[in-house]
Amino acid sequence: MRSDAPPTIIDAWMQHPTPRFMAQPWLDSLKRWTGNDFAGPWPLEATLAAMDEGRVTRGIISAWVGPMGALVANDEVAAWVAQAPDRLVGVGSVDITRPMDAVRELRRCVKQLGFRGVRVLPWLWELPPTHPRFYPLFAECCELGVPFCTQVGHTGPLKPSEVGRPIPYIDQIAIDFPELVIVGGHIGYPWTEEMVAVCTKHPNVFIDTSAYTVKRYPPALVQYLAAHGRKKVLFGTNWPMISPAHALAGLDALGLDDEARALFLAGNAQRVFKLA
Repeated sequence: MRSDAPPTIIDAWMQHPTPRFMAQPWLDSLKRWTGNDFAGPWPLEATLAAMDEGRVTRGIISAWVGPMGALVANDEVAAWVAQAPDRLVGVGSVDITRPMDAVRELRRCVKQLGFRGVRVLPWLWELPPTHPRFYPLFAECCELGVPFCTQVGHTGPLKPSEVGRPIPYIDQIAIDFPELVIVGGHIGYPWTEEMVAVCTKHPNVFIDTSAYTVKRYPPALVQYLAAHGRKKVLFGTNWPMISPAHALAGLDALGLDDEARALFLAGNAQRVFKLA
């Protein structure tokens, strides 16, 4: 029997949006799919209220940095975390144009801002994650003991998708950096079976379910989550694109046992991001 106590839920991929983030033209496809123009305004209370509605205990909020600059800056994320330190955890992002500057910024994010990882999205740069610009960052993640978070699968925004292939890209990175912890967000669709295979092959590769509601999880992911992959899948939403309550609707229908459910909702994220 399940306890009546509310479960611990950690959202592994959120962003508290800025106006410059929400104004990007490549978000038009997401606005069309969701029927939401995401016009805001976006006080921090809006993100915390969405977490409360979905019973999310802690949210891992990410910076966004790309060739156009910082759409959500590391210092902005740090300021929001400081306002709600018991609810929010920071993940940084960096400009890979100058790899050593990116390494120094990652160090600052972890050592000074207290962030628990870094997220860089290959599609923003239109470069595969095996490009040489990424490799100094991978080495520094290993030195600092923090995960490298990225997106796998097709690109929902209006950018090319090929860089999101789990094979060969994530597979090759995990071979070159076996100690690097990699979290591939957005489940890898339409290459979910590739992502499951890569996670099964490499002990330090994980999947998060951001950008998908429970009802849209591919069968291969559900089978993996319920069985031998129960320690490899993290719950995520991609807020504000999907609210936590909407993302979790129908969770009981997955038929997860108590252990798999607890690991999926919080335990795996606690371990991967070294959360107390």
